[in-house]
Formats: sequence, structure tokens, C-alpha cells
Amino acid sequence: MSTNVYDILQERGFIEQCTHEDEVRELLGKESVTFYIGFDATADSLTAGHFLTVMAMMHMQRAGHKPIALLGGGTTMIGDPTGKSDMRTLMTVETIQHNAECFRKQLSRFIDFDNGKAIIANNADWLLDLNYVEFLREIGIHFSVNKMLTAECYKQRMEKGLTFFEFNYMLMQSYDFWKLNKLYGCNLQLGGNDQWSNILGGVDLIRRKEQKPAYGLTFKLLTTSEGIKMGKTMKGAVWLDPNKTSPYEFYQYWRNIEDVKVEECLALLTFLPMDEVRRLGALKDAEINHAKEVLAFEITKTVHGEEEAIKAQEAARALFGGGMKSDDIPTTTYPASRFAEGIDLITLLCDAKLASSRSDARRTIQQGGVTVNDVKVEEFDKVFTSNDFNSDGALLVRKGKKAYHRFMAE
Repeated sequence: MSTNVYDILQERGFIEQCTHEDEVRELLGKESVTFYIGFDATADSLTAGHFLTVMAMMHMQRAGHKPIALLGGGTTMIGDPTGKSDMRTLMTVETIQHNAECFRKQLSRFIDFDNGKAIIANNADWLLDLNYVEFLREIGIHFSVNKMLTAECYKQRMEKGLTFFEFNYMLMQSYDFWKLNKLYGCNLQLGGNDQWSNILGGVDLIRRKEQKPAYGLTFKLLTTSEGIKMGKTMKGAVWLDPNKTSPYEFYQYWRNIEDVKVEECLALLTFLPMDEVRRLGALKDAEINHAKEVLAFEITKTVHGEEEAIKAQEAARALFGGGMKSDDIPTTTYPASRFAEGIDLITLLCDAKLASSRSDARRTIQQGGVTVNDVKVEEFDKVFTSNDFNSDGALLVRKGKKAYHRFMAE
């Protein structure tokens, strides 16, 4: 192997905590390590939040290590209390299986599963048929309740009340690691830093039960400068599924991130050499927009392919350049009869999800934050018909400086 992947991950800013740093670095430098990352199947698509973890998997596989993507068909039945103030809504087995299958397809875009180079496993295979008494005798005896209660993921919930149902989650995730160790020789678990307590549980279980080395390593969580998890918009999550977040919207999300986050995101979410990352990250004022374009293009290329990235970039440039030449601008099409009657601006904003409610739309209009076909509109009861279409046969509604939506008639 060439450069030690531990050093690559460290230089790019991935690593937050590691159980046995020197041992892990040495291990990753001398042999192919089988490692795993878990994905609870709580939705039918991975999100931008998952993408950092997927990038780490790609770095690891490129360096000759073997990923196991563990789909949480079993753990999703309970739900991880980490970072949640309330218990998760329970999901049906059918929904969880459908979501896990969607994850499987998406991960195959990034990870090479051919010829045993990586494994997809599902913890439903061993968790759903567990004998509870056997589980307690085999696994429960290795866990101290006193120690568990000091874990950050449980401490946050103690005031509101933590159910025994969720308290089991750490045991189950630890059992997963032990099971993957037995089945595939997996001895390293990776995950977001919010998983540190759960990962420690698995490391400790394998070391106690098998007297074998096991390791854990966590990654930085992507957050805004205010500490809020990145990958959320007014519409909700930024999805990797193009049917849920279009490549154009995906591109625009990264194109519009805070200046202070550009270098960090270039390091974590692209494969650009670090010299280039530092050069782009050092750009200031108007020039930082070039770095944001590079960031948005590179991430969109990895997730959606180069062709979609080029189309998204052209659409964005056409909009910001004042033209409107691309089909990739988010568009809503109404029957021509609706435009004959006329549609009020508040309805347009709500339908485009440029406003969270009618009162939010009214407030934004009154504050002068909305233009239609480049003309500011301040009357919230303004009605538009097909007579108001521009030369491209559309209404181009803009909220603020960066959020666009096109309306057309069919």
C-alpha cells in the first residue's frame, strides 16, 4: 500500500476520535482491514449527512481495505436515541426492508461490491430472531448499566425519560460488531462522532468476549458555523436520490454554503488534492464563489455523475447570469386553465416550497424578498396569468438572491 489511509483521513479532517490510534494506524498501513459502517434504514434515500461517511468508505476501499455496509433492518425496528429528544416513530417491517433496498442500490454507486471487494449485510438477519434470554446471558452480562448511563447519547434523554426499549440500542449495535467480527473477521467500526458511545460498546464486547483486538474510529459531523447539522434546507433533508433532491438543487445547496465552510467541505467531500483544497479555501471575498462552484461541481459529479454536474452548473450560471436557458431549473407545470384563471403569488411560493406557510410567504413578499421575471413584487395578493410569462413562456420566481423556481403551463 502507498500512503497510509489513516494519514489521508487525518489530513483531510475526517478523524474525530480513535480507540487505539497508534495500533489502528499501524494496522491500516500493513494489511487489508475489514471494517464496517452502519446505516439505519429510516428513509428511502441516503442524505447529504451520510455522504461524508460514504466518502470515508471510498477512501478506505481505494487504499485496499474491505468495507462492510451494514443495513440496519433490525436496529431500525428500535431506533437510535442518539441526538433525539423524543423516541423515534416506529416503522413497519415492510417499510424498513424497502428503505434498506434503496440504500443498497445507492451505495453500489460509490462502493465496488464485485468479487468480494466489499460486503452488504443486514442486521435483520441476526437481530430479528434473537432469543431474548440467550441474548442477555451471552451479551447483557458484559454491559454495566452505570457505565451506559454516563454515555452522552443516554444522558441527553434522561431528563425527558429514556425507555428500556431504546436502552437496548447500544447492546444491539455492539452485538452487530461482534457478529461481523465472527462472520467476516471485521475488527474496525467507523461512524459519525455521535456514535462514539455505541462504537465503544462493540469494541469492548469483542475484547471481553473473544480476547481479540477490535477498534473504533469516528468522523467529524458536518455542521454549520452555528453547530447545526448540514444537509438541511427549508424543504427538509438534502437527499442523494435525484427524485427527492434534483441534481440542480443538490448543486445549489453546496454552491450556497457559508464561506467559512468551503475549505472543510472541499477536504471532506471531494477527492481534490489537499494542495488544491488549501488554495481554493484561501480565496477571499468574490473569489470564494469560484471555490464554491468547484465544490458544488465535484460533489454533484461524485453523487450524480459528470453529465448531471455539468447540466446543474450550466443551469446555475444561466440563472445567475440573468438568462434562463436550461431545463434543469426546478420547475412546476400547471394546466393552462389554471393560468387562465390566474394564480396568486402566495400560492406560487408555497407550491414551490419557497415558503413554509402562507403567512411566511406573505411576510417575505412584504419585506421585498420576491421577484417575478426579475421584477420585485410587493403586493402579496398579486395574481399572475399566462399574459405575465416571459419570452421563454414561463414565470421565474426568485426568493432572496439564490432560491429560484420556474412555473410553466401545459
